[in-house]
Amino acid sequence: MANNRIFVGSLSFDASEDDLKDVFSKAGTVVSVYIPTDRMTGRKRGFGFVEMGSNEEAAKAIEMLNGSEIHGRPVALNEAQPKAPRA
Repeated sequence: MANNRIFVGSLSFDASEDDLKDVFSKAGTVVSVYIPTDRMTGRKRGFGFVEMGSNEEAAKAIEMLNGSEIHGRPVALNEAQPKAPRA
């Protein structure tokens, strides 16, 4: 695993950053959590990012928590990819 950021897909709109921090702390140190919102509506976009303390903790979190339920929805976890430059 090349970085310690995890993409959290299929996230419930009811899930908060604190919810993600609580769940992911079972796998190690959570450095930061970010759930983007739509600029126009302010509504959550259904995904988020969790930064773990190390690459090893990130890999452990993906292994432990991929497919687990957060607010009644199974989440899909992947290593976060760098943001592509906008044209």
